[in-house]
Amino acid sequence: MPGRSVSVALKDIVQATKRYSLVGMLGWQDVRQRYRRSALGPFWLTISMGVMIGTIGVVFGEIFKTPLREFLPFLAAGMILWSFISSVVNDGCMTFIAAEGVIKQLPLPLFIHVMRMTWRNILIFGHNIVIYPLVLLAVGKPIGWIALLAIPGFMLAVLNLVWVALLLGVLCARYRDLPQIIGSALQVLFYLTPIMWMPSLLSGKANLYLLDWNPIYHVISVVRSPLMDEVPTALNWQVSGAMAVVGWIAAALIYGVYKRRIAYWL
Repeated sequence: MPGRSVSVALKDIVQATKRYSLVGMLGWQDVRQRYRRSALGPFWLTISMGVMIGTIGVVFGEIFKTPLREFLPFLAAGMILWSFISSVVNDGCMTFIAAEGVIKQLPLPLFIHVMRMTWRNILIFGHNIVIYPLVLLAVGKPIGWIALLAIPGFMLAVLNLVWVALLLGVLCARYRDLPQIIGSALQVLFYLTPIMWMPSLLSGKANLYLLDWNPIYHVISVVRSPLMDEVPTALNWQVSGAMAVVGWIAAALIYGVYKRRIAYWL
């Protein structure tokens, strides 16, 4: 039974990946449709994100007595990555529900909708990441070759987010109260994760609870640390990699079992 479920899931995923051109077109269309007739388009998100980073950076930098040269790049990378992560998770909850009409009318692989949602958020992330080099210029901080490690780190983060979105998409199609619970949980995790505060402020057992046992911290660190000209720790890579392996196995099993029921739940 588990083997058959995984086979069903893998078949759907492979069929969806073969239609990558359709996914790319649909993702672009989603972004263009959202900002139709807007002069700046998705750059409005970039502007609002930049204003938020600048405001929070000045206020919390003063509260924590942290030099802006260190805190502002840390905050910018964290806020941009968190915006991407939270958007993928929240949109993942609604990915099948939002595609109800398409699912019931066209015989497309269901994983296409997860890929479409992920690609749309990657495009928005691409607009927002423009803020980071501007922040580095503003504080006069250089960036080195270590920053290239952010590329495999980002790929690993996306790999983790896709299985989370797939799993939540299935569960939320069945249990419609779950998206609200996930949204509330993300708000709590935002404050528990070092995004607006730096890990150096912690001491003692707090490091264990809020850093070592916090999977989101590790996923963010494999991308943010290289951007901060730091090499991610072995624990960051190990936790992120283990999550990807275990998460994809669990997601494939659940998706394979309930894939045929999704259309009836919508």
